[in-house]
Amino acid sequence: MTTRPRWFTDTTPGHSEWYVERFRTMADEGADLAGEARLIDAMVPPGSRILDAGCGPGRVGAVLHERGHTVVGVDADPVLIEAAERDHPGPRWVVGDLATVDLALLGETEPVEPFDLAVVPGNVMVFLAPDSEREVLRHLRDCVRKGGRIVLGFRRERTYPFARFDDDVVAAGLTLEHRFATWELDPFTEDSDFAVSVLRVG
Repeated sequence: MTTRPRWFTDTTPGHSEWYVERFRTMADEGADLAGEARLIDAMVPPGSRILDAGCGPGRVGAVLHERGHTVVGVDADPVLIEAAERDHPGPRWVVGDLATVDLALLGETEPVEPFDLAVVPGNVMVFLAPDSEREVLRHLRDCVRKGGRIVLGFRRERTYPFARFDDDVVAAGLTLEHRFATWELDPFTEDSDFAVSVLRVG
């Protein structure tokens, strides 16, 4: 089994740079890139601690920071973290694999306090290393305080079907509270090709 995320193994050379420029262009053109952040902001009190897991170039964490939250973003791709640091100063951006992430990694000189919520946007779950998804959920659980939430959104994929995700949620000791078809809370059905799942940390 490879421990290298699909983000690296299943994409072409230059993909990371293309991804960064794509979102810069969309931002310059006035595209709405804050949908995930609006939902997360509505789910937590002002000034909450939020982990942006699989943060990419920082578009979600940046909005949450602007809205007064303490944000730490982590991503396995140093190209994306470099872009986040350049384009969105303020949050702490960390290079790290979600399969091994912990509070010590996320702190600058010492472990940080557990987060109130972890958000996992941008199809991160389908770009993880094969068969690492359950371990990722366990590590995210350990980064969030008891009673906090993990909110994940990803598309339907044969490599990681929603039913298997649900099994991994239970195995990781998490509880599925809600599921929607979009970040705008459209109802989830058997035909939905995207799922936003709200998990509770027990």
